[in-house]
Amino acid sequence: MAIMITDECINCGACDPECPNNAIYEGGMEWRFSDGTSLTGAIEKPNGEKIIADDPFEPKDMDVYYISPDKCTECVGFHDEPQCAAVCPVDCCVDDPNYVESEEELMNKKDFLHL
Repeated sequence: MAIMITDECINCGACDPECPNNAIYEGGMEWRFSDGTSLTGAIEKPNGEKIIADDPFEPKDMDVYYISPDKCTECVGFHDEPQCAAVCPVDCCVDDPNYVESEEELMNKKDFLHL
């Protein structure tokens, strides 16, 4: 399951540098698969979809920090717990019920992002 940032976010930015997948973005910023990963050029996502790693995607939120569920691995393969949640002073980094994934799926996503 990916992590999401709720509307209670105070935009402190504490979570951003903690993410090993660079999946956290400031509100209103476009995100890319290539940001903070080893992905470049034409890539095929684990679900078979073909995209360009440098293509921008629409922000998930315009007002507060947000997490790209396509890049979030809950820190699996890096840490024992999601680091964004560990450092958030207002506990607004929570499980995203819209993106339920097994530990194996999260590890596969981590391996995809960091060849």
